[in-house]
Amino acid sequence: MKDQSLALTQIIKWLAIATVAGILCGTASAVLLASLELATDWREAHHWMIALLPLGGLLSGLIYHYFGQSVEAGNNLLLEEIHDPKQSIPLRMPPLVLLGTVMTHLFGGSAGREGTALQMGASLADQFARILQLKESDRRILLMTGISGGFASVFGTPLAGAVFGLEVLVIGRIRYDGLFPCMVAAIVGDYATLKWGLHHTDFRLANVPSIRLEDFSGGAADLLSAILAGAVFGWVALLFATATHKTGQLFKTNIGYPPLRPMVGGVFVAIAIWAVGTTKYIGLGIPTIVDAFHVQLPSWDFAAKLAFTALTLGAGFKGGEVTPLFYIGATLGNALSLILPLPTDLLAGMGFVAVFGAAANTPLTSTIMAVELFGLPAGAFAGLACVVSYLCSGHVSIYRAQRIGFSKYPRDRDPGVLVVQKTQSN
Repeated sequence: MKDQSLALTQIIKWLAIATVAGILCGTASAVLLASLELATDWREAHHWMIALLPLGGLLSGLIYHYFGQSVEAGNNLLLEEIHDPKQSIPLRMPPLVLLGTVMTHLFGGSAGREGTALQMGASLADQFARILQLKESDRRILLMTGISGGFASVFGTPLAGAVFGLEVLVIGRIRYDGLFPCMVAAIVGDYATLKWGLHHTDFRLANVPSIRLEDFSGGAADLLSAILAGAVFGWVALLFATATHKTGQLFKTNIGYPPLRPMVGGVFVAIAIWAVGTTKYIGLGIPTIVDAFHVQLPSWDFAAKLAFTALTLGAGFKGGEVTPLFYIGATLGNALSLILPLPTDLLAGMGFVAVFGAAANTPLTSTIMAVELFGLPAGAFAGLACVVSYLCSGHVSIYRAQRIGFSKYPRDRDPGVLVVQKTQSN
């Protein structure tokens, strides 16, 4: 009975901590989502704001340069603290990253929201480590709990959020010691966001074929199409991560004063918006993501969004990568429907999760997200695409601090030998 008593003690302890952390994560995500909605509506009603993008970038760069250097690393700081705990995440991270992300969207940058939600959630949760004087191993779990709560609440996917906090740390390994608190924080965080009156986009699919085992040729064609689509999704995810890192390196190499990087990047982005004559490639791009499930879109939309986002984030603007990856994946799946014999909405959904899963090296998270967002019938197709895309994306990651626990490719290691190293940055 000793083990059961210890388990009960841990359940009670983490239930209390994770519940409070989830409430904070959900509330922070509600503030973020409401702020981004206001910023987006204002920008779309006043397109002249885009001309101020360079000044917005300079202001954001100055704020971080003089007040936020300790939290500049963002998501990578969170992962590094989980791998090698050193000091508490400064409480200045939530307001700074919220302000920086809202400015990015207000003035017309192309970025997401997940990075902001993760940083706000994890940094708020980390304050409990100091208050409760938690030991190092518990602080690791607490940070993972904040990541799960932030991810789940900003996307409305509690199960995927719980797994994300466990899976994103190391390629090929999942930490089960944080499973219960991550699950609690994810569920509570999602519930808290909804209770604040925020709602998430409905992506239910209308056309999901059954896997036709009785029809060998038809079933084989569907599965082969899912595999081919997954490979393309993985290659594009690799391209996105590489382009974003390379762009960041280019700005750092050629512009020594950090605040000038987003200002110069803002000039390029603003000119590009004027050149293409549309704002569909900036901001979150939710309307285009929704359209990808219902109508045929230009086949180059995914490439345009990739370029705009790599330039925005590479130049130093604040925001996440995941929602742009949803956009890239959904529009790429939409384009692939012209050549693959699967429904457009199904391919859009598969791309939605698979490009993200490959870029973040989180195939289980992305598969579970597909089931939560699109329904159980889409799970088999999306899961197959997510695994294949994960395998085809190499060891490059959108998170530089993500480490390799087990290589994706057996030839790179001896069976059973654990390898821990940082992911490639290019």
